[in-house]
Amino acid sequence: MFPLVIYIILGYLLIIFISYQIQEKLIFKPEKLPQDFEYKYDAPFKELFFDIEPGVRINGLHFYVPEPKGLILYFHGNSRSIKGWAKYARDFFRFQYDVLLVDYRGFGKSTGKRGEKEMLADMQFVYDRLREKFEEHHILVYGRSLGSGFATKIAADNTPRYLILDAPYYSFIKVAERFTPFLPHQLTLRFKLRTDQWIRKVNCHTYIIHGTRDWLIPIRQSENLQRINPHKITLIRIHGGKHNNLPQFDEYHNFIRDILKY
Repeated sequence: MFPLVIYIILGYLLIIFISYQIQEKLIFKPEKLPQDFEYKYDAPFKELFFDIEPGVRINGLHFYVPEPKGLILYFHGNSRSIKGWAKYARDFFRFQYDVLLVDYRGFGKSTGKRGEKEMLADMQFVYDRLREKFEEHHILVYGRSLGSGFATKIAADNTPRYLILDAPYYSFIKVAERFTPFLPHQLTLRFKLRTDQWIRKVNCHTYIIHGTRDWLIPIRQSENLQRINPHKITLIRIHGGKHNNLPQFDEYHNFIRDILKY
């Protein structure tokens, strides 16, 4: 009996070790692009590079319109690159807003070793460059899925006009616990992304958009976020919406229109 217990403990420790080693590959699903890749879209845009430090360069796409009402800083989800996410820029420039999408380290043309602290610093660097050209009350921060954590941290440390979260998580720990509840994520997860802590420091109004049939990140995570500060957080439910199809609903575009007109 005693040796069996030892084997069980050793097996559990092995599972923890393996999960720790591969967690980055499970979280991030980047599309990598060659540095000479040419973006092509049917709307005016500029390609930007943000040189953070030697070996770390963040790539971005800035879609622009004449006399913009503001700028949307868009943080995308955990897969692909801005090459694919750029199609969502039309959801905003159709309402006369500029849109800047940026790739995280290791996505697209962006370079650098990933780490939560370092990636958050990258996004703050980008925001600081934007403040040199735009007044903060003209900047709206939008975070989609994985990007909702980065967006919330930026809004907590700065003063944009609005924060918009699309299918956000309460914290990345809660996401991990749904799929592997037997692992000690508080100790082993390298990307905790504590949206629940950062959102308490956000002073601007926050709009959360979430599908009621989202299986990957259930809407209860957004409901728990709203409870933290119900007077400053508006939760918009897209009935029947799942995790990846909200732009297919007219309600989504109507809510975006209503948010941007103020």
